Amino acid sequence: MQTPENSNQFNIADYLIQTNQNRLERLAYIDDKGTLTYAALFDKVRCLAAVLKQLGVHREERVLLLMNDCTDWPVAFLGAIHAGIVPVAINTLLKPQDYKYIIEDSRCQAALVSASLLPVLTEAMSDAEHEIKHILVSRPQGELSHGQLSMDEALAAATPCHRPCSTKADEPAFWLYSSGSTGKPKGTIHSHANPYWTIRYYAQDLLHLTETDRILSAAKLFFAYGLGNALTFPLGVGASVILIEGRPTPDAVFDAMRRHQPTIFCGAPTGYAGMLAAANTPTRDEVQLRMCSSAGEALPRELGERFTAHFGCHIIDGIGSTEMLHIFLSNRPDDIHYGTTGKPVPGYELELRDEQGAIVADGEIGDLYIKGKSAALMYWNNREKTRATFQGEWTKSGDKYSRDAEGYYTYAGRSDDMLKVSGQYVSPFEVEATLIEHEAVLEAAVIGVTDSQGLVKTRAYVVLKESAPPADDTLRDALKAFVKSRLAPHKYPRSIEFLEELPKTATGKIQRFRLRELNQHEVA
Repeated sequence: MQTPENSNQFNIADYLIQTNQNRLERLAYIDDKGTLTYAALFDKVRCLAAVLKQLGVHREERVLLLMNDCTDWPVAFLGAIHAGIVPVAINTLLKPQDYKYIIEDSRCQAALVSASLLPVLTEAMSDAEHEIKHILVSRPQGELSHGQLSMDEALAAATPCHRPCSTKADEPAFWLYSSGSTGKPKGTIHSHANPYWTIRYYAQDLLHLTETDRILSAAKLFFAYGLGNALTFPLGVGASVILIEGRPTPDAVFDAMRRHQPTIFCGAPTGYAGMLAAANTPTRDEVQLRMCSSAGEALPRELGERFTAHFGCHIIDGIGSTEMLHIFLSNRPDDIHYGTTGKPVPGYELELRDEQGAIVADGEIGDLYIKGKSAALMYWNNREKTRATFQGEWTKSGDKYSRDAEGYYTYAGRSDDMLKVSGQYVSPFEVEATLIEHEAVLEAAVIGVTDSQGLVKTRAYVVLKESAPPADDTLRDALKAFVKSRLAPHKYPRSIEFLEELPKTATGKIQRFRLRELNQHEVA
């Protein structure tokens, strides 16, 4: 079998098909509507490739993939790649103006869209300068307009395309748009080889996933983390996947856990916090979890310890990025250090550098750089940011970390979010992690604000648990004292505001820039 290790000719969709030829009758996917075996999945993938070719979409052209998590999603993604066409997987929770930007930026020739998302896409298309020529609609309700085709009907009428496009390992395979936690999303171009390396390094060599696993991911497929969890990783080892089409609320996750009994659950810290705070959290005996993973943001130590105490399984906390496709720094099933992000995933090299590019000493905070084979090729139409991020063999993550003498890495925050208070670095994440140790706090986010003397002070935005006491000055003072008792004096939040919820991306990352905007509005 061709792989990037032995051949420059490589198609990731064909690789996953060939990998599972002895598992064709096994269950690949379960969603809210039904199931899909590996045989049925691959038949549909080959038919989708044929449909796109018949519509006149050519090799290397882009197709928009705006679809809720369901069995049609992997069919659309892999079908396009099988044909040498590039799917652009995008966030399902954006506004029409955001989709307009992506349509014009990517210049997609066709769109594959869920019926429920068709109205917002149509609105975006009506105002876009670039025209999408063909629309395939997943699970349509009622009649479709001119230029729109039912995906099911198109697949049923197609003759499967059995020969995959003869693509190169370094050829663009798919795009992911960055989540926009710091502003305008960027089209990140990944090669056919990139998913292969994440499967090998993380899914197989670190997590030791097998075909007996059943995987449930709260992170959606359009997100790099979710794409690995619920598509490339399970298909890379022959496992089964449980998909939740709607929002992965605690109730939806618990229902899927009770009904389908996943062995692996993949979530983010905000989701784990919500699960433990819910009224109907399953008992340990109601689930069959053997392992969980976390990414998106660093997992606070207290949260990981509480989850393990309740469910009896560890959360493997790691950090990845859209640019590196998946996790490159992680705890391991046999080496859990809650409060840290563990050690480099074998196959990746990491460095922590200061502002001049010199390697920092252990215990000091530095910018995180990664070297590994899953790095994206570039950002589309953005040479300046491409050069700033992809520096030769190294990728600048935008995160700050410290490393201890034993080699464990501890998250300090995004580079743009780090604060200097009284001339000393303050990690927003460290303050946030301390705040959520308080019994009244569900979530917290910390930013810097400038006082009347031009000095930076920390401000915390806090979401309280339902059982918390009143959100008043007494509680504010109690929270400040709580942080003071655990951290250095200059780190405690000088002001605390209470919110109903924190602004987040669809992938669960806190949008601290929104809080800074809120603060600026309050000052004005």
